[in-house]
Amino acid sequence: MRVRIERLDRRPLILPLRVPFVIASGEVATTRAVEIASTVSSEGVTRHGLGEAAALPPVTDEDVDDIVKKVDEAARFLRAAEGDIAPEHAKTLMFALDRAFDGAPIARAGVEVAILDAVARLANVPLYQWLRPAAAHQTSFLTDITLSIGAIDAMLAEARSWHALGFRCFKVKVGRDVDHDMRALEAIAKSLFDVTFRIDANAGFSSRDAITMLEATKRLSLRLECFEQPCAAANLDAMAEVTRASHVPVIADESVRTMADFDAIVSANAAHGINLKITKMGGALHALRIGVAARAAGLKLMMGGMVESRLGMTGAAHVAAALGGVDFADLDTAFLLAEEGHEGGYTHEGPRITLTGGPGLDVSRRTLT
Repeated sequence: MRVRIERLDRRPLILPLRVPFVIASGEVATTRAVEIASTVSSEGVTRHGLGEAAALPPVTDEDVDDIVKKVDEAARFLRAAEGDIAPEHAKTLMFALDRAFDGAPIARAGVEVAILDAVARLANVPLYQWLRPAAAHQTSFLTDITLSIGAIDAMLAEARSWHALGFRCFKVKVGRDVDHDMRALEAIAKSLFDVTFRIDANAGFSSRDAITMLEATKRLSLRLECFEQPCAAANLDAMAEVTRASHVPVIADESVRTMADFDAIVSANAAHGINLKITKMGGALHALRIGVAARAAGLKLMMGGMVESRLGMTGAAHVAAALGGVDFADLDTAFLLAEEGHEGGYTHEGPRITLTGGPGLDVSRRTLT
């Protein structure tokens, strides 16, 4: 299918959170994203697509102003670009975007998804089917829900609220204070006896503190599913030490942004699995490529996001669907918003997310209040 990129537009997508999102390295009270809208054509037929470039300072180097500037610069390069865009020719698009967005993976990710959304709409298939036509697709996921670092009473109240809505798996942010973190986990476990936990330190722990926390979870008999990014992104020795000591899968997140990072993780035996994120990896195609490689290496997969809206979470779910599912679905951040900017993409009942199966992402804008 020969496709021409007619135009790229962007607008800030700043949406309030229900409560501040607090992790070991910082906090935000709103999303820090840019919505990208693409227009593409093929043989006289035009379709539009959407993508979300979601930043999360200080985890990401890019913020809203950086994304806007880079998209505007790249739009001049990509506008009127024409070529074959099909799954078997996806590398052509990847290389063009790599040139246009060198050093700006967040902006690149939003633009790529917007283009792929429109291209899949041209083909009249869901994006996951376009990405991997011959694969067995999984289109329904049971997601966790994130609990930010905070006062223990507040964390417990949040947990009870989500529990009442059917959520049974809590991704609990840790990494600032082992003692506080363990008291929070213990309080939740004692109050809600039927829940499981995933803990995420966002690179906040030393290997010693991370292992101390793992030992404490065993003493308390917590039902722990995995431990995400316990140590600093670049400290693969510390990550490997925790991986050797852990009784649950250690998942690398901040440590893996590129294929070279993935190769380093594998070489160092620094994790049991990888958290795939479209935004940090620079797009759906790069995330999919790393996911396929991780599967081949026998690693577990998590699919997550960067405090994204329904738009971004739908894109992430399509990559997970194209992979035939993931071990840990972390597709919850749209639930953390006080206001939505889009509709469609998926339906949900409590923590169960099911893709609609419509063309592309099947997401549309809604009027912001």
